[in-house]
Amino acid sequence: MAQKTAVIIPCYNEGKAIAKVVNDFKKVLPEAEIYVYDNNSDDDTAAQARRAGAIVRREPRQGKGNVVRRMFADIEADIYVMSDGDETYDIKKTPLLVKELRENNLDMVIGSRKEVDLAAYRVGHRSGNLVLTKLVQHFFAYRLEDMLSGFRVFSKRFVKTFPAQSPGFEIETELTIFALSSKMPIKEVETDYFARPAGSFSKLSTVKDGLRILRTIVMLIKEERPLLFFSMLAAVFALLTLICGVPLIELYLETGLVPRLPTAVLTAALMVCSVVSMLVGFVLDSVANSRKETRRQAYLRYPVVGEE
Repeated sequence: MAQKTAVIIPCYNEGKAIAKVVNDFKKVLPEAEIYVYDNNSDDDTAAQARRAGAIVRREPRQGKGNVVRRMFADIEADIYVMSDGDETYDIKKTPLLVKELRENNLDMVIGSRKEVDLAAYRVGHRSGNLVLTKLVQHFFAYRLEDMLSGFRVFSKRFVKTFPAQSPGFEIETELTIFALSSKMPIKEVETDYFARPAGSFSKLSTVKDGLRILRTIVMLIKEERPLLFFSMLAAVFALLTLICGVPLIELYLETGLVPRLPTAVLTAALMVCSVVSMLVGFVLDSVANSRKETRRQAYLRYPVVGEE
């Protein structure tokens, strides 16, 4: 039995580009069903997508993460191709990404973006992506080039076990960290990245969304690697304990007195916080491992993508 492929495109005010995106996907994946989820657009995005032949649905809760959560829940397929509707991705590379997923039994293939137009990336977006990608690479021990790409191909077992929580542009971060934390087989494939068409504008705020993505990374490190997170917190408290406590100990050894009682109380409290942080880390690490095992069992209920 042939596997079903679905193209899923979250959209907000992409009336200038969505028709071409849909038509391009129809050319490279003629057998696929193409879904466009309109996220409260105030232009003609839905009409343009419908006219181009896409199945158009609506998600009223604002934010890309909310749209992706809805698409993953609603649509049944064996292979999912996700792209933005802004005409910036190299859609001709889609069959290659799908082939990589099928032939190597992968769960996610990321279209790692390579600029072919200086106007494609804003400077802040480029540097922010680099910093955030390196941060995730460091904490999850996996080499990545483009964590924030919205051009991806997924297996069904990835999509149906992904615990989507992010409401907005943090969703790519959550997708990536979920795969890395679950040790799923993934791969990046370099794809061209183009400038938006005239009259189309990015909805991503470099500073605001960058800070939200950074917050998401920190929270996911806490959720997925709690022992590491709370060990780092314990180390900070222990360092503050030494900074406050060493002068007191030296003074006590010289005079036999502890004249700065508030500082002594603060030092003791910081040491208690350090010990408690370590204990919390050990407890939450056990909880996280149990959660990952439950997630793994749900994941294994779905067939390997390469199996017909």
